[in-house]
Amino acid sequence: MSIIDHIDKNNLPQHIAIIMDGNGRWAKEKGKLRIFGHQSGVKAVREALEATLQVGVKHLTLYAFSTENWNRPKLEVIALMELLVSSLKKEVKTFQKNGVRLNAIGDLSKLPKNCQEKLQETMNLTAGNDKCILTLALSYSSQEEIVQATKKIAEKVVKGDLKIENITTEVFQENLYTSNLPNPDLLIRTSGEYRISNFLLWQIAYAEFCFLDKMWPEFEQEDLFKAILDYQKRERRFGKTSEQI
Repeated sequence: MSIIDHIDKNNLPQHIAIIMDGNGRWAKEKGKLRIFGHQSGVKAVREALEATLQVGVKHLTLYAFSTENWNRPKLEVIALMELLVSSLKKEVKTFQKNGVRLNAIGDLSKLPKNCQEKLQETMNLTAGNDKCILTLALSYSSQEEIVQATKKIAEKVVKGDLKIENITTEVFQENLYTSNLPNPDLLIRTSGEYRISNFLLWQIAYAEFCFLDKMWPEFEQEDLFKAILDYQKRERRFGKTSEQI
């Protein structure tokens, strides 16, 4: 019996989010340039997506590029953007074959024009797919997302379209980048670091965390299956007592 056979299909996380960390350090340990780690990390993305499809999880969100990442060496940023475009070109057939719809969140206007165009093209081509929603967080900052949501709500109040007393958590969530997505049930981070790194701060309020002591290029399907099995052993109380669940 394989590990996937132990997973309870009636108790799956609806949404898994992953902080893909460790590409650069993995490459450095091998005496390679950092971009080699990013290139190798593409295979791990495929592993994560294939595992998600196999088990039947509906949503997978990957932290691909933060707003802070713009401060990295220029050549590395350029290489990352080129890698994004080339990967989208290669994977679109796989998306179509497996019913994957591509989505993106973040300040996408900061991406190079060719990246924006290829991203939009791929999202348009896969818009009708509904087996799995793959969301890429690009030029993303959760703090900035929260600030932008606050500004949107404030503007509605000023215009008279929304009363202050009607601002609820639901209203706030409707103004986030992720308004069309369920909040993550499971957050996975690789590389052995125990940080959230400005990722989905509002959305992971009740998510279960799984920290893996391996670099992202080393991530395999089995790692996602094990994370789900661990998730299924946990009691999710959402503020209630065990007896109330």
